[in-house]
Amino acid sequence: MTPPRARTWGRRGHTPVVRVRGRSRRRTSVATLCCYKPGEPSRLIYRPRAHLLLKGARKSFSWRDYRDLLVRAHLQLGGPIVVVWDNLNTHLTAELKRYEAEHDWLTTIRLPPYAPDLNPVEAIWSLVRRAMANTAFDTPGHLDRILRRELRKIQLRPHLIDGCLTATRLTLAPPTPP
Repeated sequence: MTPPRARTWGRRGHTPVVRVRGRSRRRTSVATLCCYKPGEPSRLIYRPRAHLLLKGARKSFSWRDYRDLLVRAHLQLGGPIVVVWDNLNTHLTAELKRYEAEHDWLTTIRLPPYAPDLNPVEAIWSLVRRAMANTAFDTPGHLDRILRRELRKIQLRPHLIDGCLTATRLTLAPPTPP
């Protein structure tokens, strides 16, 4: 719940101070897919999830959460999908790899280790963080509402999603037949 920081205006010599509450008993995780298809508007599919910070409770997405996101994307897009994963440890689990191998509609490509400049989702997070800068969240629900609002704004603007792909300098090239 600590707000992102950005520059702000204030009287000379007086640093603006925003008081925020202490630590929350909740954490919010969001998984996002940027979906591109030549000739069609780009799409953003996301799934937020709240985690309670209880002893022994999971504090991030599990491989099942990513599997459910892939199934949701497959149903929404109505066809086979190619997923480009970064090297998050959850993306590398044996269970997720087994799921990928069992479904012919799903093709997986792995990015090289630590390559955020090749991942369009990193640019999405940059847009979200910039929009949420200098916001003091009152409650976890307030954070969730603002996060969903900002992701929805991006979702409704396919040119922003296209710009995130352009920033990676990757292109959509249909596979050439052998």
